Amino acid sequence: MSYNGLNEFVTALEANNQLIRIKEYVNPELEITEITDRISKSNTQNKALLFENNGTNFPLLINAYGSEERMCTALNIHDFNEIENEINALINNLTQPITNNQKPKTINHKPKTNSLAFGLKSKIKTLIFLNKISGYFPKIIKHNAPCQEIINKNPVLSSLPILKCWTFDGGKFITLPVVNTKDPVTGIRNAGMYRMQLFSENTTGMHWHLHKTGAKHFNEYLKLKKKIPIAVILGGDPVYAYCASAPLPDGVDEYILAGFLLKKSVKLVKCITQDIEVPIDSDIVIEGYVDPTEPLVNEGPFGDHTGFYSLPAHYPLFHVTCITNRKNAIYPATIVGIPPQEDYWLIKASERIFLPLMQKAGLPEVIDINMPDYGVAHNLVIVQIKNEFIGQAHKVAHSLWGMGQMFLNKILIITTQNPHDEAQIFQSIISYHNINDILFFSTGPLDA
Repeated sequence: MSYNGLNEFVTALEANNQLIRIKEYVNPELEITEITDRISKSNTQNKALLFENNGTNFPLLINAYGSEERMCTALNIHDFNEIENEINALINNLTQPITNNQKPKTINHKPKTNSLAFGLKSKIKTLIFLNKISGYFPKIIKHNAPCQEIINKNPVLSSLPILKCWTFDGGKFITLPVVNTKDPVTGIRNAGMYRMQLFSENTTGMHWHLHKTGAKHFNEYLKLKKKIPIAVILGGDPVYAYCASAPLPDGVDEYILAGFLLKKSVKLVKCITQDIEVPIDSDIVIEGYVDPTEPLVNEGPFGDHTGFYSLPAHYPLFHVTCITNRKNAIYPATIVGIPPQEDYWLIKASERIFLPLMQKAGLPEVIDINMPDYGVAHNLVIVQIKNEFIGQAHKVAHSLWGMGQMFLNKILIITTQNPHDEAQIFQSIISYHNINDILFFSTGPLDA
């Protein structure tokens, strides 16, 4: 099952008693954040919020991913283990041998009929599986896209309920954008999540760090001295925002992961004013470009997921050329700040999805991992391993620091204990007779 836009997702949340509709006027500047922050930290009232009266024509949905139940609803699963099992099945299908541990045959030995039959059946099974996988790749259609039901070529960003989240933020920010770009050389698509500070009715910042794929595309276009076509989607199937936040390797199309999670291909349509495609079921699409030859602009500060403000820095300027939307579109948003917030559950989904991939990528000794909410993904990861030789914990730590976005992690705890029993792990650490024997430092890049 998939959701044809956020309205269907809202209906599912409401059916599960996981949504509160707020009909009274609430200001997107500071007020929505304050209410959401209190609700997200409530033990009894933590639900998604739909602010129907916010001064614009678009209801605002927030905290939609803010619990395990809602995250599973977004991904159409019963629990996170379901995804982990599917990933394991996928890997096993891709790596299993063609024959079932058949003994090697001599050159002159004539294969038995049943052996040939098994080999044929195995190959057919593999072909069927590969055909199924190919059905997860995105497909481009030419017309009848719901996301283009309403087209505005004179865009005004104030028509959207863009939030100012915290008192000392540099301004209003689009906080749940899926930013679509393409590599100008390979044509490979990237869908990343980069916050966007509002500067005017048709310009925003584009906050991609140097290690992000969007920034790499920026550098490629800079060499060519060409503008970067960009499409920012808001809403659509909730799986898109998750995939944009997932730590995929460079060169992997996020819409392939989305197709895997949805069990069908994501349908894309070309934008109205930019040479790039977006999912047809998006609620809102902001089309535009970044000119890499323009001076960078000062962006921030921004109340970040660590609970502190990230400092102002210089980032590219995004120019809006068109805004399209579906009828009855919903504007999605999130807040980050002192944890726990809903980004924790996006992280938890990735924790489960990428554990089997981690184990197959040279770390078979890894049994389980835990990214606690107070570690906000980049600050603390607890890894349980099967310890078989001296120095194995160091080997695992260095391997993890060299793996995708894990290089941003500040503290890795490698243990043989249950990584989810945090109290026991910390008790073991502080009661160790000589902490220097189990502590080591490494150097590497940091994020903001």
